[in-house]
Formats: sequence, structure tokens, C-alpha cells
Amino acid sequence: MAASAKSFLADAGYGEQELDANSALMELDKGEPARARRCLRSGKLGEQCEAVVRFPRLFQKYPFPILINSAFLKLADVFRVGNNFLRLCVLKVTQQSEKHLEKILNVDEFVKRVFSVIHSNDPVARAITLRMLGSMASIIPERKNAHHSIRQSLDSHDNVEVEAAIFAAANFSAQSKDFAVGICNKISEMIQGLATPVDLKLKLIPILQHMHHDASLASSSRQLLQQLVTSYPSTKMVIVTLHTFTLLAASSLVDIPKQIQLLLQYLKNDPRKAVKRLAIQDLKLLANKTPHTWSRENIQALCESALNTPYDSLKMGMLSVLSTLSGTIAIKQYFSSAPGAEATTARSFDLVKLAQECCYHNNRGIAAHGVRILTNISASCQEKDLLPLEQDAVFGLEALLVLCSQDDSPGAQATLKITLTCMVKLVKCRPHLSQSVVESLLTQLQSAQDNARILMCHCLAAIAMQLPVLADGMLGDLMDLYKLIGQSATDKKQELLVSLATVIFVSSQKALSTEIKTVIKQQLENASNGWTAYRIARQASRMGNHDMARELYQSLLTQVASEHFYFWLNSLKEFSHAEQCLTGLQEDNYSSTLSCIAEALKSYHKGIASLTAASTPLNPLSFQCGFVKLRIDLLQAFSQLICTCNSLKTSPPPAIATTIAMTSGNDLQRCGRISNQALTLSLQMKHSMEEFRSLATRYGDLYQSSFDADSATLRNVELQQQSCLLISHAIEALILDPESASFQEYSSNGTAHVESEYERRMMSVFNHVLEEVESLNRKYAPVSYLASNTCLCNAVIALLKVPLSFQRYFFQKLQSTSIKLALSPSPRNPAEPIAVQNNQQLALKVEGVVQHGSKPGLFRKIQSVCLNVSSVLQSKSGQDYKIPIDNMTNEMEQRVEPHNDYFSTQFLLNFVILGTHNITVESSVIDSNGIVWKTGPKTTIFVKSLEDPYSQQVRLQQQQGQPPSQQQQQRTAYSRF
Repeated sequence: MAASAKSFLADAGYGEQELDANSALMELDKGEPARARRCLRSGKLGEQCEAVVRFPRLFQKYPFPILINSAFLKLADVFRVGNNFLRLCVLKVTQQSEKHLEKILNVDEFVKRVFSVIHSNDPVARAITLRMLGSMASIIPERKNAHHSIRQSLDSHDNVEVEAAIFAAANFSAQSKDFAVGICNKISEMIQGLATPVDLKLKLIPILQHMHHDASLASSSRQLLQQLVTSYPSTKMVIVTLHTFTLLAASSLVDIPKQIQLLLQYLKNDPRKAVKRLAIQDLKLLANKTPHTWSRENIQALCESALNTPYDSLKMGMLSVLSTLSGTIAIKQYFSSAPGAEATTARSFDLVKLAQECCYHNNRGIAAHGVRILTNISASCQEKDLLPLEQDAVFGLEALLVLCSQDDSPGAQATLKITLTCMVKLVKCRPHLSQSVVESLLTQLQSAQDNARILMCHCLAAIAMQLPVLADGMLGDLMDLYKLIGQSATDKKQELLVSLATVIFVSSQKALSTEIKTVIKQQLENASNGWTAYRIARQASRMGNHDMARELYQSLLTQVASEHFYFWLNSLKEFSHAEQCLTGLQEDNYSSTLSCIAEALKSYHKGIASLTAASTPLNPLSFQCGFVKLRIDLLQAFSQLICTCNSLKTSPPPAIATTIAMTSGNDLQRCGRISNQALTLSLQMKHSMEEFRSLATRYGDLYQSSFDADSATLRNVELQQQSCLLISHAIEALILDPESASFQEYSSNGTAHVESEYERRMMSVFNHVLEEVESLNRKYAPVSYLASNTCLCNAVIALLKVPLSFQRYFFQKLQSTSIKLALSPSPRNPAEPIAVQNNQQLALKVEGVVQHGSKPGLFRKIQSVCLNVSSVLQSKSGQDYKIPIDNMTNEMEQRVEPHNDYFSTQFLLNFVILGTHNITVESSVIDSNGIVWKTGPKTTIFVKSLEDPYSQQVRLQQQQGQPPSQQQQQRTAYSRF
């Protein structure tokens, strides 16, 4: 189980010990005899090559400019004095480390050392140098000597050098407008020249795809390509020219409609299969990039070609383009711009005819694209009467399901994935089809292959999460299948056990019956390993089946070898037991509710202790600890609120409480008798409201710090925050300030699309509580203490009765993003302050690197980084002076956009007051939607502000009673500014 649990710790941190830049360079450059002297200064070629190829790993370990610059300068020296094999190694390292090139500080020196080899008599050395220059084009796009060398080398008689020059010319053309304008005519002459071999022309033509820097350059390049495609009708030339044509149009954007027409023309008229395949490939590229440029005539022409072609491979390619377009805005344009579209039924369109014809094709791929087109049409064009199309889509999906579920080949599994994806999409947009789709899945589940069963279970779970379509009567078939599968212990069976258990948990909207729990535990004992049992327990926690989860966690405690894993499982067991204590709550039974909350808090405190013990420096479990601590505080707040409501019953307000409160000006007195006890209880109610608002703020902070969390986890945190705001609003509306309470900002929460059963139940409770509070406010003014107390307590019980869902991010981190900061100047010892004179400003340079895990940008991507710098005076030295308040503090903020995961900026800080200042640099990220996430980190350095010599001299003279000279009076710190 420990081996299988790697995903739990995966991407949690970067475990290797960090080296500072100088130590890393010394390790790489000097080496030691014990390590076979693997260094650049070795006389053995093998050791030098080994040292060179270690550089990319070093760049990942310390990706800051101080090391990158020194390392690349060393590589340039090796390139200058080494042989061609070493130069080739340096070239490969440079190409692998392309994103680090912009961190080179001494670009001129680096280029000078590399460029010196261009004058070699060895054409291979010159070729490697040209490729090196081409790989560096992003940092030297306008170097004229490099441009000149590339132009010269294009005329070389050595093929290796010419190919290297073509590579460099393509890279420089992509980066430099001047080079592209200058080289365009040269490339044109070489392509049209009779002396240029055909294979060289095929390599030169792709350079034209980069001639998109302005409209005139793109137009001239397009004219040249038009001439070529007409003048050279050979297959290879047409394929290369057409593809370059497409890439140029996709980059320049202005000629995309013309390019679509050209490709459709070749697809229709050219008899060669290779050209047709290239046209389909380029049409797919344009369909993905610019679907809005496709007119109805373009889609119609593609449909006609697909209907007329006798070749299945070409038909499948065309259908692939159409299925891509059917999921975009192009499909709406196709139906809306049709002549007489109002009077035309959907079945009469060629696209629909094609899709219906292909749904039952003997080729699985063609059938899959056909049903995908029908599904996308049904989902996109909901304003039309598409009942026949819906039926066609369902019948086609069911036929594909039967066909692919019996086949275990990779092609059948890929087609099955497309089919099941279409089923989920169709059910989501057309809920009335859900019952027939689910029945088909359950029927086919009995006879399908194991691989297909796993995918079908995922589909069933996805549908059941959106719609409660799995009735109790369907559980019998699932349980029979579960018993049958549990008799085998293969890997596929283990995966299927988890998938089936997930479907059972999702379909059981209430607590699991004793029979179901017994069957699941028996099968796990007979045929499963510990990792399978843990995954099933994890799914039970996510679906709110905490009693099942607790028993499984308890059985796994003795099956792990790691102490941290033991504490992790023990904490999960305690959390599940705590939530299980809350499942038996009943309305109007407040004493039982308090005892259940106390029992849950007891288990939660045990669990948080185990969770803290399970954390490690590489995996601190910060989200888990924060989420559980908030849950503990929320339960304590609920308990306190119920106690306060019960106390109000022992001190009810008199009939004249409202009048007395209005007379005295103290609204709190309407809550109870005019006594110290009543005022205390009223203040406690106000304190409860503030506490719930504070909890809502803390939930918001947890949300903002969870940049890597999936959307379901974030929605869960948001629901907890809304429950706190709901209770605080109810307290204010019923007790503290009924007149000013507004319901508008809370009443719109139920309109959003619900993604899970947990969210559905929580939103139902929210709406019910809001309706109760609003109706009490309207019926009774003011609300009686008994009705308000009952309403508050019942609201708390209703919220607690919904089983808490521990979402995926609590167990598994699929995306990992962290920021590493480096400040300069920085002291050698972190405890030592940096000395700065008080009449000078400190230029603080902040550099940072964004580090990713194995799946960067899975849920959200970093658009920019927000850096906040603040300083606080820690200890003051010297006399007090009257200093402008603006000079006493530093509060600055800058936003920078990372490039190749690196960013850098500077701050100018004033330290006029003598003493030690604490500078804090905190980073947060902004995603592509403009949302700010407080990811950290926070870095601190100390600065000691010293008195400048002139002011010190003046001050000493004043203390000695000597008047300062006129020249010294004019050279004080402030007079100079």
C-alpha cells in the first residue's frame, strides 16, 4: 500500500536539498576525485561530455540568473575551444534549456564566444554554430552579424551547412521582422531558381510560414506560395506548400476564409489521397483555432465531400472536422444562416443527413463521429424542435455501446470513451433522456469486458452526480455484479471494484443499508488489497457515507508501514466518526443535538492531532489542517448558538420590551428582560453573529489560498462559507436588526447550476432557511423570541444533517504550483541586517520562478504575479526627528507577468528613521480570469538604517556647542533634495 500511495505525496514539494548558486557551480566545475573528476576542466572527452549534459538538471535545481549566466558562459567557452562532439552536446543543452536563455545577463559575451566558431574552416563546426545561433534567436533577434552569417551560409556548397542555415533562418524569421523582410526575397529566389534542388526547395518553403509580421509581407509570401502550388504540382511540393499556406494564414489571421476555400477545393478536386489527407489535417487545424470563420457554404461543401467519398479513411477525417465544428459557434451559424431556416426541419440539412447515415456505419470511428455530431447539435441548438435527432442520437449511442463494450481492443476503448462522453453531455442538456440512457448502461454492464465496465461505471457516476436517476431498484443489479467481480483479484478487477463502489455510493442518496455495507466489506476482505480499500473509503468520504468510510479506515490502520500513513488514516477515521455522530440529529431535540456536536468535536480534536502528526516538511497538509480547524470552529459556533438560544428561553422578553428598547435607544434590550443577564445574552447573540462572519472570512481566505484545488473542492469551501453567512444573516434578521435585513443578496444563490448531490442538498437547506426567516419577518413584526430561537436552532440542525463531503483536494493534489523567490541584496546570514544609510534608497530586486508539478495548468493558469513589499520599524536608534509620515513606512505593490516561468522586478525603499527595519515580500498570483489567489510565499529580510556621515558630524558639533559651518548647513540630508 505504501508503494501505491505515491500519488498522495506526489507533487507535494520538491524534495531535493537546494544549493545556492555558487555552491552548485563549484560542485559542477571543480568536482572531486571520489566522483571520478566529472568536470569541465577534465582532459578526458567523456568526462567533459558528462559534465555538459548535467547542466539542464542543474538549471531545474536552481533556475535563477546568477547561476544561469555563469553556466552558459562556461558552456560558451566549451563550445569555443572544444571539438564538434562537445559543441553538439552544448547545442543540445541549449535547446533543452531554451526557457532559461533570457536569464543570461552577459548576452554580448555569450554570443561573442559562440560566434567566433562561425569563422572556422570546418563546415560542420559552422553548421553547429548556425544551429546554436538559431536556438538563441529569442534573445538575439536583431544581431546583424548573425543575420549576415545566415545569408552567407545559404549560398554554401556544403549541404550540412545549408540545412543548418535554413534552421537558423526559420528561427530568426519567427523572432525578427527585419530579418524576415530581408530574407524573404532571398528565399523566394532560391525556391524559384532552377539550380536549387527540389529537396532543398522542400526545406526552404516552410520558412515562409513565419512571414506574418505585417500585411504586405504576408501578402507577398502568399502570392509566392500560390505560384508554387500552381507551378509545381508534384505531391510532395503540393503537400508542403499547402501546409505552409495554412500555417501562414493561421498566424496572419486575415486570409483564413480564403485558405479554407482553397483546402476545400483541393479536397474536392484533387484525386490524390495524400493531398486530400493533408487538406483534412489543415482543415482540422483551422476548425480548432478559428471556428467562427467557417461559413455555412464551407460546412456544406465539406458535408458534400464526405457524402460523396467512397473511402472510409477520408470520410472519417472529414467527420472529425465536422464533429469539431459541431461543438463550436459554427454549428449555430450553419443552422441560423440557412435560407428559409424557419420553415426547414433539422432533418433536411446535409450535416444531419450525413450524421444519421454514419451513426450505424460498420467503421467504429465513423459511427463515433456521427453520434458526436448529433449530440453536439442537440446540445447547441436547444431552441429548435430536435426530438427526432435526440432519438437518433440515443439509438446510435446505444448501438455503439453494445458494439464497443464487448471488444477489448484499444480502438474500441477509444470509441467507447467518445460514446460515454456524448452520453453524459446529452443527459446534461436533455434530462428527459437520462432514464433510457442509464437503463442501457446498466443492462450492458452485466456482459461487458472489464475495461469497458470501468469506463461505464465512471459514466454512470457522472450522470448520477448531475441527476438523481439511479433508483433504489437499480442497486440490486449493481450489488449482484459487485459480488461476481469480488471473486477475482486481478488489477482490472480491483479498479472495477472501486468504480462500482463509487456508483453505489452516488446512487445511495441516503445512508447505506446494512446489507450493502456487509457485501462491500466481504468482497474487500476476499479479493482486494489495501490500496483498493483505501480508494473505496476515500470515495465514501467524498460521497458522505461516513459510517462505511470509518470502518474501512479502521481496518487499514494495521496495514501500513509508515508512521505518517498510520496517523493520516487514523485522522480520517476520527473525522468520519465525527461526521457520523451528526447524522442522527432531529429537529426540536436540542439537548441531543448539543451532545452529538460535543461527541463530534471530541473526535475532531483527536483527528486534528493525528493529522498534525501525519504532516511532513515536504507535505505539510496545510489545506487539510485549515479545513478541519474551520470545521471544528464552525461546530463550536453552532453549539454556542444553540446554548444561547436555550438560555434566552429562561429569560424571555416582556411584552413591553420593544417599547422600552425604542425609548432607551438600545435595540439589544428587545431580546430579553432589562437585566444584566438579558443584556449578557443579547451581547452573546451579537457575538455569535460576528463569529459566523469571522468564520466566513476565514473560509474565504482558505478558498483564496487553494490555487491548485479542483472546482468541486472550491465549491465545497464556498458552500461552507455561505452557510456561515446564512446563519449570521438569520441572527441579524430575526433578533438584532430586523428592519435593515435584506434578502436580495442571499436569494439568488439557488439559481446556479448544481454539480453534485451534496451541493443540491445544501442549496435546498439554504433556500428553506431563507424562506423561513423571510416569512417570520413578514408575519410577525417584531418576531417573537420563541419563533426566532426555534428557527435558528432548526437551521443549525438542518445544515448539520447534510453529511459533509471531503472533496478530492483533501486527499489528492492533481495540480501543483509553487513560487520560489530570491531577493537581492541578501545577507550571508539570514539573521544579519543589510546596512543602508538613511539618506539613500535601497534598490530591492525581487526575482521569482514558478514551479509546476506533473500536470501544469490542469485547473487554472497563472496570468501574472502580484508582489507586495512592506517594511516595519522593529527597533529605533538615535534621537527623534520630525520626519514626514510618508517616509516612515514602505508599502508597495507591483504586478509582473512571468515569461517562461520567470519574473523579475525592483522596488525603491526609503529608510529615513534610524534603526532596524523588517522588510516582508509576499507574492500572490492572478489567474487568467483575474482572480487573486494568496499562494505565497512570504520572505523576510532585515535592514539597518544608519546615519549618514554629514548628518552625524553636524549632530556631534551641535552636541559640543559649535555652530555648523555654512557649507555643512547646506549639505544636510534633506536640503540636498
